[in-house]
Amino acid sequence: MDQPLIVLTGPTAVGKSALALELAARFNGAIISADSRTVYRGLDIATAKPSAAERRQIPHFLIDVAAPDQEFNLPDFLEMAQAAIAHSRAGGKVPFLVGGTVQYINALVEGWQVPRIAPNRELREKLEQEAAERGPEVLYTELQSLDPAAAEHINPLNARRIIRALEVFRSTGQLFSQAQGKQPPPYRVLKISLTLDRATLYNRADERIEKMFGAGLVEEVRGLLAAGYSPDLPSMSSVGYQQVIIYLNGEISLEEAKNRMRFATHRYIRQQYTWFRRDPDLHWLDAASPTLFKQAVDLIEPFLS
Repeated sequence: MDQPLIVLTGPTAVGKSALALELAARFNGAIISADSRTVYRGLDIATAKPSAAERRQIPHFLIDVAAPDQEFNLPDFLEMAQAAIAHSRAGGKVPFLVGGTVQYINALVEGWQVPRIAPNRELREKLEQEAAERGPEVLYTELQSLDPAAAEHINPLNARRIIRALEVFRSTGQLFSQAQGKQPPPYRVLKISLTLDRATLYNRADERIEKMFGAGLVEEVRGLLAAGYSPDLPSMSSVGYQQVIIYLNGEISLEEAKNRMRFATHRYIRQQYTWFRRDPDLHWLDAASPTLFKQAVDLIEPFLS
């Protein structure tokens, strides 16, 4: 429990990455990404991935570690994140776990022991079809009745993780939550979460979406499809890619794609806040405060000393 680990989280578009760069520079840190989408190579714009210049400025881990058609799951994250933290500490760096994928963060800091259960392809395809036809909420309701402990840690809109939990149960008869035991992790953790007034946060998210399209999001998605990556891949179901694919199929206008992306992003932000409020250990900081950096430093300095 003597290994310091600083978690910096918060909802989408709140400003985690910018503050993380400042803090990592101040405390000789390394950034370990806790984002389930920046792991994929080629998915750069809609994931708001740190730029090459930012990655040169501060060491980053768990970015671009999987191809878009490669399965990347929670055991992969835990294994890589633990190795990245150890590598950072060996190099004299303070590890900062930065991102908004709450399941990844909780699994690491709570010491989840996640078994590698082989996928049941046939069952998975059946569940994926059901999610596509009826919506992931239907499967989530089933998971809530079968395994409420697992459902509590899964986004009701995240079809991929809902399907995985149901797949484990239907294949093995074992509850997904029971398959995930816990063991005290070797980390002493400080958890900081940024927040913003909801209207301001929505506006910031909308402005970022507009910039993503200006930066070439449509061209990025078109290139991924041209490279042979299926629109049905879990990686391509991310917010932004999903809406642009529908646009490129000629089903909706570009403006409608943007509207759907805004709606999905706002919904995800609301869901993130639902998760964050369950954590009594979070230190909340107002991302709009002119003293934000100082407030974060004032938390981190005594923690590291």
